[in-house]
Amino acid sequence: MAQESISKSVAIIGGGPAGCACAKFLQDFADVSVFDKNKFLNTILPTGGGRCNLAYCEYDFKELAKNYPRGEKFLYSVFSQFATQDTIDFFKDIGVETYVQDDSRIFPNSNSSKEVREKLLKSLNCNFVNEEVFEIEKKDNCFKIVTNKSSYAFDYVVISIGGHSNFNLLKDLGVNIIPPTQSLVGLKTKEDLSSLAGVSLKDVMLTVDDKKYKGDLLFTHKGVSGPVIYKISSIYARKNFPYNIKVKFVEDFNFQELLNKNPHKEIKNLIAKMIPRSLSEFLLNEAGVAPDAPCHKINSLLRNKIYSALTDFEIITTGKVPDSEVVTCGGVDLKEVNSKTMEHKTISGLYFCGEVLDIDGFCGGFNLQNCWSGAYVASQSIIQTK
Repeated sequence: MAQESISKSVAIIGGGPAGCACAKFLQDFADVSVFDKNKFLNTILPTGGGRCNLAYCEYDFKELAKNYPRGEKFLYSVFSQFATQDTIDFFKDIGVETYVQDDSRIFPNSNSSKEVREKLLKSLNCNFVNEEVFEIEKKDNCFKIVTNKSSYAFDYVVISIGGHSNFNLLKDLGVNIIPPTQSLVGLKTKEDLSSLAGVSLKDVMLTVDDKKYKGDLLFTHKGVSGPVIYKISSIYARKNFPYNIKVKFVEDFNFQELLNKNPHKEIKNLIAKMIPRSLSEFLLNEAGVAPDAPCHKINSLLRNKIYSALTDFEIITTGKVPDSEVVTCGGVDLKEVNSKTMEHKTISGLYFCGEVLDIDGFCGGFNLQNCWSGAYVASQSIIQTK
């Protein structure tokens, strides 16, 4: 290791996935200190439902970037330097083997976020500073870091505080912040869907503003959730409420023919062959049809009401479920950051990676991929700086 390379000192503010990955990439080339007031890398534990969805199996970086409602073009340069295969190799190097699920999501073989956390932390050889950072000040030849316990000086600073942290740290530096808001989040509905709480459906087609979205849907006590709702809530994160979602529970079918073939079957039992029974009864009640009515009693008016409920059911969203988001949008304005280096365009030596940026992706490993890739690009820029 050249003496010149270890003369650099780097403060990484935020010990989550992006911060710890950045420390890993930097540690052989600089004196690295990671600051966090909480447990290091703890935020990775709930990811992927505790299984840690590390990445998504898409190897074309432009196609990969399409999964980010905010940040797509910015990520072209980032992903061209470090993308899916690099993530797989990175984790293999620290002892985490991976596999690809049927839906193209990439998980550790252990299906354990805890294993990922332990192995990444074990691979780090840097200074862990369990203190809260109150102030970052740019001096002529360094950055001054003030915490609840002490003050420090560093050549470079990498900000990886996530999307839920104290953005005042950055505002005081003069960094423009796009106001954060919930992105991947459950939605509240005008309709009382609480009787359906826990009911889930696979591959349901939803329509918003004439655009179609397909995926798994989950009913909750407050409204709707699940992957397809997260996608919609992400795309429309800044859309004003209320807005309507049309739900197609089943594909088009010849309803009258089905009724004719089952004249004595109760309508709720016929519909329950297509969708969960509780949803069947709910939709029939919404359509004003007695669930135990025999099929031969269903006239054309009732038939059309039921068919509409099955193929064109309207939900009116009224807001986001508080404190339920998986990720936020907003953060550091991408216009102020060089996508080739992750360095601020006017504050030399100040870098960013992870969710602190105004970048957010859909469910599927995309937000962690942003962490790994941004951490790599920032680290390489610092390493190459003279």
